Amino acid sequence: MITLIPIEGIGEVRPGDVIADLILATEAGSSLVDGDVLVVTQKIVSKAENRLEAVDPDDPLSHKAIVERESVRVLRRRGELVITETTHGFVCANAGIDLSNVEKGYAALLPVDSDRSARRIRDGIKGRTGLSVAVIISDTFGRTWRRGLTDVALGVAGIGAVVDLRGTEDMQGRELQVTEVAVADEIASAAELVMGKATGVPVAIVRGVDRSWLREGSVRAEIVRHPSEDLFR
Repeated sequence: MITLIPIEGIGEVRPGDVIADLILATEAGSSLVDGDVLVVTQKIVSKAENRLEAVDPDDPLSHKAIVERESVRVLRRRGELVITETTHGFVCANAGIDLSNVEKGYAALLPVDSDRSARRIRDGIKGRTGLSVAVIISDTFGRTWRRGLTDVALGVAGIGAVVDLRGTEDMQGRELQVTEVAVADEIASAAELVMGKATGVPVAIVRGVDRSWLREGSVRAEIVRHPSEDLFR
């Protein structure tokens, strides 16, 4: 059984805050157990790491210069919307630059290295409690050719980003040839069900995941597709 537990009471995160400490100071955070997975929204990680830049609060397009700077490639433009590839290899709207849930006059940029950010939180929890937990940094992405948004993993620590089932057999005994499951994305999306977009809940515990998934992982190394494997470039 998978259990989703929202962590409430974290409050507004400021540059320099230690996210591991903020989590452990909450009632839910103080009840962590070995094998839990913490899903932490990118927004509070960016705030804590001071990935904030001033923009003109009266100009809704003033962050566009930052979008261009944080992009290595522009894929599509339609009006004010720009689909870009970030320096991390993510393909998303506006290079992941976001004005929501940020103090007016500022834009939030993606963390420089979300895998590293996840490790920092994971190690902080371990150092303070001795518990072995996994951490996923999540963000909301759209999906090509599908309506709606869902949360995906930007960084991981203590959990594999992808579970490779190639070489195993399905229920009919046929060998799986191409099946690689993006479990970090699936967990991030599941956790969003108890976090929401306007509830002030930026962290959730996902309890009960398969222990075989708990290993060192990396979104950059496991999920971001190399250009040589991309059929759409």
